[in-house]
Formats: sequence, C-alpha cells, structure tokens
Amino acid sequence: MVSTRCKIAVKEELKKLGLHFIVVDLGEVEIMENISAEQRGQLNAALHISGLELMDDKRAVLIEKIQNVITEMIHYSDEVPKMNYSDFISEKLNYDYTYLSNLFSEVKGITIQQFIIIHKIERVKELLLYDELNLTEISYKLHYSSVAHLSNQFKKITGLSPSHFKQLKDKRRSPIEEIGAGNNQYSNGINKDAVMFTKPL
Repeated sequence: MVSTRCKIAVKEELKKLGLHFIVVDLGEVEIMENISAEQRGQLNAALHISGLELMDDKRAVLIEKIQNVITEMIHYSDEVPKMNYSDFISEKLNYDYTYLSNLFSEVKGITIQQFIIIHKIERVKELLLYDELNLTEISYKLHYSSVAHLSNQFKKITGLSPSHFKQLKDKRRSPIEEIGAGNNQYSNGINKDAVMFTKPL
C-alpha cells in the first residue's frame, strides 16, 4: 500500500464501514475499534476489487513490509539511501537482516538482493523514458559502481542494452510483472499490493 491510489482506496472503504483509523507507512492501517467478522469480510471483498488484499499471517505481513520498503526506497524516494541496502532495510523494520533475508528467500524463492535488482532496473527504465538524465547520471543516482555495472544488470534482466531500450521507448513498456518471464532467475518476487491491519497498543 505504498501508492497514493492504494491509500485512497483503503481510506474510502474504511469510511464506508464507519471505522476510525490511522494510516501507517509501509502498508499498515491501525483500526481504532474492534472489527467484526462481517465488517472484515465486507472490507476484504471491497479491497479485492481494487487489487488489494488483507493480510493476517505474520510472516506474510513481514514479507510485504520488506517489499514495500524496497519499493518506496527505489521508486518513491528522491535518492536511494547511501547506506547498504541491508542496513537500511534492517533499520527501517527493526529486524536482523539475516533473519529478514532468510525469511524472504524461503517464502518468495528469490533473494532480497535479486528483488532489489528487479526494481532498480525498472527504475532505470523509468528514468530512461523520462529522458532527463543520461546513463552516467542514472548510474550515480541509483548508486551503481559504474555505468558498465548498470548496463550488465539491465541486459541480464531485460535482454536489452539501455541504449537499445531507449530506442524502443515509443513502444509499449512491459509491466514489471512480466520482466524476465520464462527462464530468468529473477522472474519471481513481484506481488500485487496488500494491506495489513494492526490494532494500536
């Protein structure tokens, strides 16, 4: 529930049910009163229409939080954090990174690092399409060690060089869900948005 569209959809459905709430970052909502099974069912059905889902399983909630931190970090922040991704994610979620990494790999069948690479390449695609930054500037912005490193990752994920991709920018872009579809080892790990609900302490 990182995007504004998702937050608006959730707020509207909660208001329809007469529930008081606080929207929390990274896809969580605190509901101020106890929610009945009937209300929960109605909310789940309404959110499902918008492509959202409720999550109860603690492991699934934590996985979603990891994904949301990465998505927010790469797609919605002006700058990618200068600290190591592992330190950033660990600090943001207040969990040991080794635990997060093992859980993510076990559940998703893909490492956190691979998930980050997928999203960084999608961000590179966006920046190439905006045509405001050159490849060197994009490389610096996303903290690649070099343009060559960026280009190698880009080709591994998309099958195209950045320059070739840019030449095709007038054609329809593939959604991120289809990146590397087929035999690519990075083709897993993209989920639809989800909403998590917690009660205030």
